[in-house]
Amino acid sequence: MSGHSKWATTKRKKWAEDAKRSSLFTKLANTISIAARTGGDPETNFALRIAIEKAKAASMPKENIDRALRRAQGGVDGAAIEEVIYEGYGPGGVAILIQCLTDNRLRTISAIRAVFNKFGGSLAEAGSVSYLFEKKGQIIIKSKSEIRNPNDETKMENFLEETIIDSGADDFEVEEDTIIVYTGISQLQSVLKFFQDAGVKTDSSDIIYEAKSIVAISEEKKASIEKLLEALSADDDVNEVYTNLE
Repeated sequence: MSGHSKWATTKRKKWAEDAKRSSLFTKLANTISIAARTGGDPETNFALRIAIEKAKAASMPKENIDRALRRAQGGVDGAAIEEVIYEGYGPGGVAILIQCLTDNRLRTISAIRAVFNKFGGSLAEAGSVSYLFEKKGQIIIKSKSEIRNPNDETKMENFLEETIIDSGADDFEVEEDTIIVYTGISQLQSVLKFFQDAGVKTDSSDIIYEAKSIVAISEEKKASIEKLLEALSADDDVNEVYTNLE
């Protein structure tokens, strides 16, 4: 377990900045609908609980959450939402993984292809990029001030590291007051429970695709790919965009 401080790198691996609130709510609702297909009770459906917590953290109205749940159960008109993963390359050979939640595959792939063409990227065959990423659980703790050692607060840093190690997490990174904890998919729920019992307040949790290694490119190409990533993330059908850009 390394405890690296490389938050600047991590931020570029996962692009999920939503400029419009309505676009964010659309993506959150789609995430809820997908998760609810395996059970509509967040107490027994961990993925659904994570999706609802993310929606609440973004101040999504309860009626929007309820509508997303009804859609998953067939109580709202409209085509079913499905998850689709697209793969591609950006300038400099940077690998890009695009997670989409859509009710119209043709619309989605057309929009993504147009973005790649506009910013000098290219779509890739299924499997040609995904092997470069690993699916993991991710927990964000935004403020170390939320963590208290019941025995000695002066040893907060040691307490934090020991708590993360004891939790069963795989790794973590620290940058200023932000802590990013990584877990195996099957361990995410138990690690969250361990933090809760230890008095560690978490800001968010999610399942992500982390790049197994990163690539460095020129500043000129980096500017181009950042425009490509921003354009992809702005699409309503795109839930998350991951890259191995340094």
